[in-house]
Amino acid sequence: MRLSPAAGLEPCRRFLIVQIDGLSRGILDRALAGGSMRHTRRLLVTGQLERRELSVGLPSSTPAFQASIMYGVRPDIPGFHFYDKREGVELHFPKRGVAELVEQRIAPGHPGILEDGACYGCVFTGGAPESLWTYARLKKLTRAGSGLRRTALSFLLISWVALKCLGLTVVTLARSVGRTAAALPAGRGRLRRAIEALAIDIGVSIWARELFTLLVSADLYRGVPAIYVNFLDYDVMSHAFGPADRLAFRSLRRVDRSIQQLARIIRRLPDLGYDLYILSDHGQAPTRPFRRLTKGVPVDRVVRDALGVEGDEVKVIVAGPNAFVYFTDRREPVSAAEIESRHPRVLAGLSRHPGIGLVLARGAGGPLCWYRGHRIPLERRPDPAARDPFARRPDRAVVVAALRDLMSMESAGDIVLYGTGAPGGDVSFIDELGAHAGPSEEELHTFILHPPSVQLPDGPLTHPVELYPHFRAYRDAESGMRDPLTPGGGPRLRSLRV
Repeated sequence: MRLSPAAGLEPCRRFLIVQIDGLSRGILDRALAGGSMRHTRRLLVTGQLERRELSVGLPSSTPAFQASIMYGVRPDIPGFHFYDKREGVELHFPKRGVAELVEQRIAPGHPGILEDGACYGCVFTGGAPESLWTYARLKKLTRAGSGLRRTALSFLLISWVALKCLGLTVVTLARSVGRTAAALPAGRGRLRRAIEALAIDIGVSIWARELFTLLVSADLYRGVPAIYVNFLDYDVMSHAFGPADRLAFRSLRRVDRSIQQLARIIRRLPDLGYDLYILSDHGQAPTRPFRRLTKGVPVDRVVRDALGVEGDEVKVIVAGPNAFVYFTDRREPVSAAEIESRHPRVLAGLSRHPGIGLVLARGAGGPLCWYRGHRIPLERRPDPAARDPFARRPDRAVVVAALRDLMSMESAGDIVLYGTGAPGGDVSFIDELGAHAGPSEEELHTFILHPPSVQLPDGPLTHPVELYPHFRAYRDAESGMRDPLTPGGGPRLRSLRV
């Protein structure tokens, strides 16, 4: 079933960004080679898309990434869940109103890349008046899907997608019967895994993805100038089962089919001038839950025992493989020197815990790091004999810059704990088998696929904020402020088309 493009549209450059949430560069390579993303691979092999490497900075998480790429800021967002000492409030992004509050802080003076556009499945709107399942608009009704409602045959399209989703749901339920039956003798753990996989499959990988794909398809036909869709399937599966689990790769096949559909529509609409981008906001590292190592003791208890404090004097916020420790008697950040004067040797002591990899605090000249009981001089060239967790990483300079950015955020904890680099492998402080927010190579390094007809910023892409001028140039060019055809004025364009 096809739509017809809207009539009377002004000629301009337009873009569609497809975000595959949580997909690292390494897993992308495996998915392309193993057949899980054969349609995306075809776009690359045939030269319709080219690939650039991208480092996402810290925290390696969706809110920080989208704030940077959508608004061109390095935001005060140290994690998915943190504490604002100045206001005395916890900020947890799934909580209603939090993303809206944060967006209101960062948006003034920073026009979004999605003005007059649409976004789906995102944390922030990027200025888009139309959005669906976007955290920053959970409290407000938007015009999400208005393009579809204005489209002829909209009832038939919605009915078709609903029937398709119902059919896929029935097939998925039928296939799950055998897996669920096989899981029964294996115990409650296997049974819970089977039920959780089924819920994610139906709720996220079928209904949400198909709905997003339909809405974006309608937006393309009506010439919406800027569209951002975030497919959550892989990220949700990876948290539950691990980033390399077969269920995670299966979710990529479905995302790949949506990419195929959207790329096909763009090829049908050459006069609308759409450029297709595919990117990821962060990767994921395989992790072990902290409580498995401690026989159920949470990291909050470990920190309080180390500090010898109880009550509201200290607040511990757990956000995945990262945990933030705040001293609540001070509204401003507390330095490492003051922490050590209050609690001698506590930072080195915490770094010796078998479930903790890195301990960070603020020094006079930048971030300080403790690893396996030793303080690591991050700002100096590493001594090969030293116990530097980043000494052998070719991206050490990128990691150190990211740690510096993180610890310069006022809302980062006075002490920041990472399960990254723990003695027995990476650890998450919540119960998950895949996690992100930390500085591991799997979490930090992703990609952006783009048409060969555009030129991204020169040099290594070490932070998503570097992509903001590129996408903002589309909007500025439409308003006559900048010419995207001139070098330095935005995306430099040739004649090839996705």
